[in-house]
Amino acid sequence: MASVGSKDTKPELTLRQALYARGLRYRLHEKSLKGRPDLVFPKFKAAVLVHGCFWHRHVGCRYSTTPATRAEFWNAKFDANVALDADVFNTLIGDGWRVATVWECALRKPRDVAVVADLVVKWLVSGSIAMEIGESEVMLGVAMPESFSDT
Repeated sequence: MASVGSKDTKPELTLRQALYARGLRYRLHEKSLKGRPDLVFPKFKAAVLVHGCFWHRHVGCRYSTTPATRAEFWNAKFDANVALDADVFNTLIGDGWRVATVWECALRKPRDVAVVADLVVKWLVSGSIAMEIGESEVMLGVAMPESFSDT
């Protein structure tokens, strides 16, 4: 597990390239923010978290599997990851930041990356507080209805 990177992952690099190509500029892993979000857009006071479906337990995702051996160890590890993610999300929102979560499954196919980047751009200019993009949202071409809520 020591070889599992926490930044500059393939999904993160893919999203960064697509957003950069659309003219967006961002900061990477801002140390002053809780959880060091993957992408920070100070102009929009927004942060984007790119989560791996396996490690961050994307609910209902086919990539969010649990290893058959040492289930107790894995469940404890996954529970800690989910709790930390919730804490980071709530802290960022509480500090006045807007937060988008992009799941790895939404960035697996090259044609879907453009859809995700377009959804992120729409979210940035919308002023909505939070958004979540997974594979199912990409297939529909829209973010979840509650994704653009002001809560």
